[in-house]
This record gives sequence, structure tokens and C-alpha cells, in this order.
Amino acid sequence: MSRLAGGAVALAAAGVGALGMAWWSRPAPPRVSAPVVSTVPATTVGSYGTRVSYPAGREPSLPASNAAPLLVHSLLRVDRPMHFGDYVWNESGVPAEGDTRIRVDLSRQLMSVFRGGHEIGTAVILYGTDHKPTPTGTFPILARARLHQSTLYDAEMPYMLRLTNDGVAIHASAVRRGYATHGCVGIPEDFARRVFAASARGDLVTITA
Repeated sequence: MSRLAGGAVALAAAGVGALGMAWWSRPAPPRVSAPVVSTVPATTVGSYGTRVSYPAGREPSLPASNAAPLLVHSLLRVDRPMHFGDYVWNESGVPAEGDTRIRVDLSRQLMSVFRGGHEIGTAVILYGTDHKPTPTGTFPILARARLHQSTLYDAEMPYMLRLTNDGVAIHASAVRRGYATHGCVGIPEDFARRVFAASARGDLVTITA
């Protein structure tokens, strides 16, 4: 999986519709994690859809309510549709130091994890139904727990990153077609383990509609 220098006009791409209804029907390939990075010139446009599109030499910023915008230096290149349970994670070539920012796009069912403005991970997510919607806005991570048991729903929530005082969190889930959450952001367990390790209390999570 390559890394695209420059920024992004859109973090679109996965081709996943609301509440886990994908736009295609072929079987899901195995989740991917790419250890090798090759630099792609900033004039390149991503070959799959419009996930990556930007003018050469420009590093755009992604807005975050009640927080400083996220300046994007590079994105992971994703050249094929991502399915439920898929993720990409690649830290190669990214400095170990730098603020971690997480961006969740509910309309496209995608999460992106950035370190120092470089995208190091992206995954297809689950989110809340109309009866228990996932809130939008920018939230600091309030608490972290590698193993957490929800007292409200009597359910395991591994690699939990709590965002609100009423229990909305990012956590590992079975990310499958047609599934939803009670307002949390559900991500594949292997991806959740990596997000948990890369984040800390106080890091900012922006959720957009």
C-alpha cells in the first residue's frame, strides 16, 4: 500500500452505504495491513474513486469543530474498495513523534488515524442507528481501557476509547454488513488494537456527518 504525499480534498472512498449496506455484492477480501511504503508524487490522483484528490504542492486542512483544523501531509493510498472488516495500517516513513488525531466520517463509514498530519490507518466502521445516533463534533479521549465491559448493555468493548460522559466510545466490534451500534464507533479488533496503542487520553477525535 503506497503513501500519497500532499493532502486530500476528500477522504471518501470505501464505497460503503448507510448502516452497513455496501454498493457491491462480491465476497469481502481479507483485511489488509501493508508494511511497505513507496512515495508517490504530489501530482498523482488516487486510482480508486475520489478518496485522494488534491492540487500539487498544496496541503489542505480538514475542519474540526471546536478544535484546530487537521493539516494533512500524506494519506495512505487505497486502490480498491474496502469491505466490512477491512482496514489498512502503515506507519512506515512516518515520524514516531507527533499528535494523534482521529477522524470519523459517518456518511462514508470510514475512520482515519493521523500522526503528525500523516494518515497511518483507515478502516470501515459501524455507527449508531437513528434511535441511538453517533454524535458529531470533536471530542477528547476521556478514558482508555484495553478490556472493558459495558454495564449498560452487558457487552464486551475491547480497546475502548471513551469520548463522552454518557458512554459513547470507539471500540472493537464485529464489523459486518447490516450491523449497527448503540451510538459508539465500532472498528475491527485488529485495527482497534493498533488505534489503542497509537492514541492517548486527551487526543482529539472528530466525527463528521
